[in-house]
Amino acid sequence: MRKNRIIYMNDARHYYLFVFEPPMTMEDAWTPIDEVAGTAVDTFCYGVERGDGLFYPSRVGMRFGADMQPFTMAAYWRTWQNMQSLIDRGLDPLQVLIDRAHEKNMDFIASLRMPHHGGQNPAHRLENGGRALGHKEIRNHQFAVLEELASEYPTDGLELDFAFPGGSHNIRQEDAPEMIPVLTDYVEQIAEMVRSKRGEACPLGVRVLPTEALNLAEGLDVRTWLERGLIDFVIPMQYLYMILDPNMPIDWLTEAAHAADVSVYGMLQPYIADVITGAPERVYPSPAQMRAAVANNWARGVDGLYAWFMRWPLGDRERSSLTEWGDKDRIKTGDKHYVLASNLEAKEDDTHYQTSLPVEIATSDTGTKHAIPFYIADDTKNNRDRIRKIRLRINIVDLVSADQINILLNGASLKDEICLRSYGSTIAPYVSQWLEFQLKDIWPEQGDNLLEIVLEKRVEGLLGPLKVVQVEVLVSYTSLPSGLR
Repeated sequence: MRKNRIIYMNDARHYYLFVFEPPMTMEDAWTPIDEVAGTAVDTFCYGVERGDGLFYPSRVGMRFGADMQPFTMAAYWRTWQNMQSLIDRGLDPLQVLIDRAHEKNMDFIASLRMPHHGGQNPAHRLENGGRALGHKEIRNHQFAVLEELASEYPTDGLELDFAFPGGSHNIRQEDAPEMIPVLTDYVEQIAEMVRSKRGEACPLGVRVLPTEALNLAEGLDVRTWLERGLIDFVIPMQYLYMILDPNMPIDWLTEAAHAADVSVYGMLQPYIADVITGAPERVYPSPAQMRAAVANNWARGVDGLYAWFMRWPLGDRERSSLTEWGDKDRIKTGDKHYVLASNLEAKEDDTHYQTSLPVEIATSDTGTKHAIPFYIADDTKNNRDRIRKIRLRINIVDLVSADQINILLNGASLKDEICLRSYGSTIAPYVSQWLEFQLKDIWPEQGDNLLEIVLEKRVEGLLGPLKVVQVEVLVSYTSLPSGLR
């Protein structure tokens, strides 16, 4: 049965066990829960392992840090000592968080990274020439951990993380055809175990990759899992590429999941820029940028939202965003800043899903329409009196003012719209130009849109290509109608 949720995830490390000085106070131990309590977050997800040890005193798996002593990193020492300081007081670090979540009226989901395993034969790891989940011993070990979590902890859900870290890390790529039925049977065994012990009290979910092709290359036949009723919720996401994408290609998954009465939770990645987008550092999204991604997720039919790794410690801005996400009506008429995802570091053999940017236009490639599709949730047709302005911003590398280009939005040229130019970067202003259209007559439509860039004539004496690296749409609302009547 589908269920609406707003989920916040903590990976146990970066903003928790790594950072507090031992011995851990109860206030520190409760921090992951308390920092999102009182917002729209109704479900807390906790990563119980990163691949080299569990963050609780397991009976069936190795505790994190058991094989690292003496420690060579302060963060790892803190992690061990923080857990131990609770254990010495008769407290289970995992149970402490579960109890606190329930005190704050939140469900608690335990998330397990499936291809990684602490305390197991290192020869089974892919980087050591092994087959990861292709080894039955590894599947059995992870099954035992999940059985422990289902049996001995009052979790309100279990999450199988098959998305980490992306790129043939569950299995060897050449093993995919063989492993697809094996992993499907494996998920079925886990589902039967969880339901036999907990029934509907502990729904089973999965993190998977955004596209069906990427999943199948990892041995993950998600569509069959849905058709056979093996899972209760699904989160599409991509590790390593942690860029907030308001146009993540998940429609196939939403359609298949809803046909099976399974929930889909849209992933809100934590950054809008990173080295993978050509930025010198990571940039967190503004509330308007996050709101745009939230609006698109709701409009495309997700059953809830899933966030993590927001700027820490969570402050007023982060908590305000987490609060408003649960109100779809407020999201609809709030200012939005859509930032199209870009993957400048993509290679031909990359295992990342396709993004519409960057687009490279050769000097000789005149007259060709280079398409950049995007989706916006705003009802621009029926809200003309409420929308104060819409701006379209395009950042083009190596563009000079003498170049002749034509830009079309849904087939209509923007040549008569106001266009302002500015430098594309404050650090290297000579690299690119921003073109900002203050749209008056031609507006994007609610739903799918198509932006097209046409090079009509490159300035003489300049042979380098143009590269479209950023596209943004900003929608601003007002309570008063614009213009004179």
